Amino acid sequence: MKLLENKVALITGAARGIGREIAIKFAAHGANIAFTDLKEDENFNSLINLLTNEYNVKCRGFVSDASKFNECEHVVNEVIKEFGNLNILVNNAGITRDTLLLRMNEEIWDLVINVNLKSVFNFTKASLRFLLKNNDSSIINISSVVGIMGNAGQANYAASKAGIIGFTKSIAKEYGNKGLRCNAIAPGFIETEMTKSLPEDIIKNWHEKIPMKRGGKPEEVANVALFLASNLSSYVNGQVISVCGGML
Repeated sequence: MKLLENKVALITGAARGIGREIAIKFAAHGANIAFTDLKEDENFNSLINLLTNEYNVKCRGFVSDASKFNECEHVVNEVIKEFGNLNILVNNAGITRDTLLLRMNEEIWDLVINVNLKSVFNFTKASLRFLLKNNDSSIINISSVVGIMGNAGQANYAASKAGIIGFTKSIAKEYGNKGLRCNAIAPGFIETEMTKSLPEDIIKNWHEKIPMKRGGKPEEVANVALFLASNLSSYVNGQVISVCGGML
């Protein structure tokens, strides 16, 4: 049974990592996929080829800076032109620029806040009127366990991810009565290209903090996103689901 048959999903920052796995999972369940990334590279083009040829869904990638509202609005309008509808928005785009607050300058702070948090406003605002035309649309915002518990050296990242949680709960209250659900996923230590490049002792330290004693897989986050995108979660709204192996 395909849970997202003929739905249209827009996923930001999806050329790699968690976003890529979400796109693949959604396509496997019949969704047509639009996605964004900052640059067109091998990962970008291989995702289009994979979803089009292996999963036989419509797919288009957009080179776009999620921190700039005009670019986000352009992407959404192009998605509507090409796909005719928008049912699911996944705000996944994000970066880290870790350092202790004493060393953190305004430029680094603003960059992380704009890419991680302002982008969620940008794409949600640009998509809202189209999502509201359906009676079962879903917004999924990718937050982090760090947005709940904080982390030394990540004040900017933690603030951006905590902001996503507050934004999520507010949108859920504003538009739940219109059939639009808005939820967040808070991943823990997920094994992506970025985390695999960390020193072995750092990875081991993270594993020791996790009751399941391992990092998560991007697909395990994608499984939760599938649940939130589909009608299986038709009465789930304004929630934060942690995918962290029990870290919290």
